[in-house]
Amino acid sequence: MKLSFAKRMSYIKASEIREILKVTEQEDVISFAGGLPAPELFPINEINEINQIVLKEAGTKALQYTTTEGYAPLREWIAKRMNERLGTVLDKDNILITHGSQQGLDLSGKVFLDEGDIVVCESPTYLAAISAFKAYGCHFIEIPTDEHGMVMDVLEDVLSRTENIKLIYVIPTFQNPTGKTWSLDRRRKLAELSSKYGIAVIEDNPYGELRFEGESLPSVKSFDTVGNILCTGSFSKIFCPGFRIGWIAGDKDIIRKYVLVKQGTDLQCNTIAQMTIAEYLKRYDIDKHIGKIVAVYKRRRDIALECMERYFPDTVKFTRPEGGLFTWVELPEGISAREILERCLERKIAFVPGASFFPNGNKENTFRINYSNMPEDRIRKGLQTLGEVVKEYISRSE
Repeated sequence: MKLSFAKRMSYIKASEIREILKVTEQEDVISFAGGLPAPELFPINEINEINQIVLKEAGTKALQYTTTEGYAPLREWIAKRMNERLGTVLDKDNILITHGSQQGLDLSGKVFLDEGDIVVCESPTYLAAISAFKAYGCHFIEIPTDEHGMVMDVLEDVLSRTENIKLIYVIPTFQNPTGKTWSLDRRRKLAELSSKYGIAVIEDNPYGELRFEGESLPSVKSFDTVGNILCTGSFSKIFCPGFRIGWIAGDKDIIRKYVLVKQGTDLQCNTIAQMTIAEYLKRYDIDKHIGKIVAVYKRRRDIALECMERYFPDTVKFTRPEGGLFTWVELPEGISAREILERCLERKIAFVPGASFFPNGNKENTFRINYSNMPEDRIRKGLQTLGEVVKEYISRSE
């Protein structure tokens, strides 16, 4: 019997990163593909200790259902942290705990998007956000970016003449995939435009705590005067991703709508994971832990950039991020990153071609490099090999 599926299934494609990661499960592959944290930095001993404490002192509560909104002490910590670090004014009722920040994106689609609506985003943008929003039948308008972030003149022109724009999706700090960080003026201007045109903004911020250099900047949300801006966050990059605990913060009336759609999705997030994280935050210094992560990732970023300067041809451009997990590579026009990937996989090197990060499809001559997951010696070896393959392809095209 032939089954009839929902129309949305035609919008959903397999994640290119997830397909590549299947290959990278082979231990001999040097992977620059996924945005994976370094597993040796996970606080395993501390988590083991905290789990025992939680089960001993509050086991019946930890193993029981909890509210859809999430564990109150954890929400209080998140609100306080955002207020201190990002310049927001929030309390626990502004916070909804989600299964990673990714669920916050999916719930945003449920709350805001009807078929045919438009999402405005950076060009390029996070490919899993593209997948999350596409499931609701939306279209995308890509706004160009420069070294200061999304170009606001182009954004305002689009907002002023385009109907059915429901969301503006941005990653202003250590953007995925480019690693770029928006200037203060661009952040303030986006909040102004959101208010002027009455359009919601989803500010995705999974990497903001991983700053290697430069000054921290307030979030776009901190300039929100009307309640149009929502901000996602996650423990995946500053603690460990396996717990799948993130959050979305916003106006309380909007968050209540997110609570309603989350109840139809999964009822709640993992209770014991939330309580374990909250207890860890109470007993340990999370800033000290983040400091260890930042030191390792900065060293790996420095090595990656050094190797790219040494081994890549001068015609190849790449970004120099001040933090986060990624750098973005642009090859000369006419060079296919997908073809380079095929050759690299034969030599046990993996990365993500850039075309998937453009929702309307283009830029085959780009790719993303992750530097957080591989140890230093493998970064050097992998980028040297990648540079050799790139040189080979460019010389063929000349």
